[in-house]
Amino acid sequence: MQLSHVFEGKPSIAILDHGIPLANYVALDLSEGNNALSSIDITNPKVCEAYITSVLERQGAQVAYGGYLEKRNLYSASARFSEGDQRKIHLGLDFWCSAGTKVITPLTGTVHSFKNNHDTGNYGPTIILRHEIGPHSFYSLYGHLSLDSLYNLYVGQLFKEGEVLATLGTPDINVGYAPHLHFQLILELGDYVGDYPGVCSEKDLLFYQNNCPNPNLVLNLV
Repeated sequence: MQLSHVFEGKPSIAILDHGIPLANYVALDLSEGNNALSSIDITNPKVCEAYITSVLERQGAQVAYGGYLEKRNLYSASARFSEGDQRKIHLGLDFWCSAGTKVITPLTGTVHSFKNNHDTGNYGPTIILRHEIGPHSFYSLYGHLSLDSLYNLYVGQLFKEGEVLATLGTPDINVGYAPHLHFQLILELGDYVGDYPGVCSEKDLLFYQNNCPNPNLVLNLV
């Protein structure tokens, strides 16, 4: 399925609090090729958050975003990414903003599953929505949420485009990251429930790149 044809020509969509205009979103580079990160421990959530805050302040922005297929050192301190083939290629878009910021549903969908993936380096509280547009069906994943985001959820629950889906979690809840939203598209979810890989190895890149298209196809951010 080519999502690019489904969303071609659609207007830009804000995925965080309606009070934050898209003009206040700024691109962020957390790749291993960013020399500005060579002298800091990006795996430390406080250090990472301080760096992102400095980028936002320098550019007068509120949300820093990016990361699709970005090769990162962010995961180098977590054993879950170094067992077997090293995984460091990011499969979603990250939106870095303050804990408690509202997450807005970019597309109408129903709750497929949700789970608190609480092991270190994982997503923490996570929601997966299922979407149907004409003959097309696919999924969107929202990770690093607050615990409150999972309260009173149920499978099949409808969220319309523009509704508040969740809020961003703190580092102790999102298991070791500066506050942000991980947003990922998934064409075929398989047997996964409330979880799906968000980082892959070089060896598996082709499969995941085909199954997890660029989330910006939906959001159309400049």
